[in-house]
Amino acid sequence: MYQEYNPNPTGKRREDCVIRALTKALNVDWDTAYMKLSAKGFEEKEMPSVNWVWGALLRDMKFTRVGLPNTCPACYTLKDFCRDNPNGTFIVATGTHVVAVVDGNYFDSWDSGDQVVTYFFRR
Repeated sequence: MYQEYNPNPTGKRREDCVIRALTKALNVDWDTAYMKLSAKGFEEKEMPSVNWVWGALLRDMKFTRVGLPNTCPACYTLKDFCRDNPNGTFIVATGTHVVAVVDGNYFDSWDSGDQVVTYFFRR
């Protein structure tokens, strides 16, 4: 189920989806998530928004990356994922977006439930 969520202190709603997702999954504020991600990007000498950089941060935080079977690569939506995962904390990636899922609810600044899931991290 969709839960409107925007921890950005200025109320901005674009280009910070990874940080928004991290705040929910790690239970930290926006500034803390931004700094953790920026530090990881600095350590890796890469932009913080690059998928493998925030993925490395999640692995440091004891998350595990899980790929989806290729049985229906264009039909498994975020809503489907939430229905199938009613318990736990996840960071879910689509082709162009990242969102936190906690106990079957997805937390985002807009209703991204129709986005197609490509992979996810679980704690």
